[in-house]
Amino acid sequence: MIPAPPPTALDDNHGLAADWRRSLADAGPEAAQVLAALAASDAAAMAAHFYHVMMDDPRASRLLSHEQVRTRLQPAMQRWVRDLLCAAPDTVEGLVAAQRVVGDVHARVGIPVDLVTRGTRILKQRLFQSIAEQAGHGQAAHAAIASLTASFDIALEGMTLAYSSARDRSSRTDAAYRLFSLVQNVGAERERQRALLLDWENTLLYTLASQCDPLGLPSLSRSEFGLWVTHKGIPSFGESDETRQISALIADVDRALRQTQADGDDPRARAARLQEIRTRVGQIRSLLGMMFERIGEMDASCDALTNLLNRRFLPTVLRREIDLAVKSRGSFAVLLLDLDHFKSINDAHGHEAGDRALQHVAALLSQFTRGSDYVFRYGGEEFVVVLVSVDESQALAIADGLCRRVAESPVALPGGHTLAVTASIGVALYDGHPDYERVMARADAAMYQAKKRGRDRVVLADGTQPEAPGRVSLQRP
Repeated sequence: MIPAPPPTALDDNHGLAADWRRSLADAGPEAAQVLAALAASDAAAMAAHFYHVMMDDPRASRLLSHEQVRTRLQPAMQRWVRDLLCAAPDTVEGLVAAQRVVGDVHARVGIPVDLVTRGTRILKQRLFQSIAEQAGHGQAAHAAIASLTASFDIALEGMTLAYSSARDRSSRTDAAYRLFSLVQNVGAERERQRALLLDWENTLLYTLASQCDPLGLPSLSRSEFGLWVTHKGIPSFGESDETRQISALIADVDRALRQTQADGDDPRARAARLQEIRTRVGQIRSLLGMMFERIGEMDASCDALTNLLNRRFLPTVLRREIDLAVKSRGSFAVLLLDLDHFKSINDAHGHEAGDRALQHVAALLSQFTRGSDYVFRYGGEEFVVVLVSVDESQALAIADGLCRRVAESPVALPGGHTLAVTASIGVALYDGHPDYERVMARADAAMYQAKKRGRDRVVLADGTQPEAPGRVSLQRP
């Protein structure tokens, strides 16, 4: 016997909607009137109470700010409560679909499931009290409570289905990402990182030997090597004993460097501190070699045309950068770059010329970004650059430089011909919102404005740009 195919999200939606319609029919019109009255009188108070309780939990307060709650989340929760209380047979299909969207958002942001279930429990308890106060304890009140319980339970089930599906997809992608080397040649990357570490060490030796003030020397964690470890090394190799030891050793080196600065001109103290730093750096070098030897040469599952990272890894990278930004109180930026008039390039010069243009721009983006940054082929003629550990001025300077490099570097075509290309770039700085789709949407809106303002330019997302038409979410089934 051939097994039946697994149920789809559409099947789940129809099943939940059918259950919801039955519960509403069983409750009857009097219960619906009780709940509708409750929606009009209590929805705002319920939303405020929900977030008052939620923000007492340190996990929620780390993810959400009071400003976000006041301006965006509380009004959205008020609408959610009102929609559930006013549910009708002809609206439940849309309501079930809306719960799946909420579940997807919770998965992207990383809201713990127990916080959501606690919140719905608290809301139900308060709403039960309000029903008793407004409708007494008669048959209509009991039917309203039963209907309300069913609506909340079905809504939570729809959220949980979407949440589980999204988390499963994310886990699979994260696992693939950890097995994925992030570079085309592991041997070359190993030598590059060894060289960066050696360069930092040699700069330190020169600074101390020449009796210069080491205050101007960047800490190891802020060096190119340190940024690579934090933003690429650990995500690539995964959390392991080696990566944890390297992180701890980098912190030890930075502490010793600060103490060297405090030692002043005492040559013995400086010499002892320098030996301590060099010992730690040697241990880091050894651990780095062990990690690269274990990972070996891998098949880098990247974009076949440009050899850039595949966009399916973008949510993994953005989730980690948001987590790092929250922990370090830092920031990062997303650049969304679109080649101008790309269709006319294909039409006038053929698809081979278009492919050459994409490969040319991909090479420029890789060459003129830092080793700790990420460059993705986003799709078609679009690219995404994730600039780690930057502020607004740094992000704009890099974006302006990339825009200029593209414009000043024509594409070489067969026969000695060249093709001029330009790019429009939207820049969005991480604004503290826990959902990575938000920073992508802002970069997309800014890029769309760069197109409208004449192309071949950089536009910074400032919150005033309308959403770009036709935007597609990163999170796909």
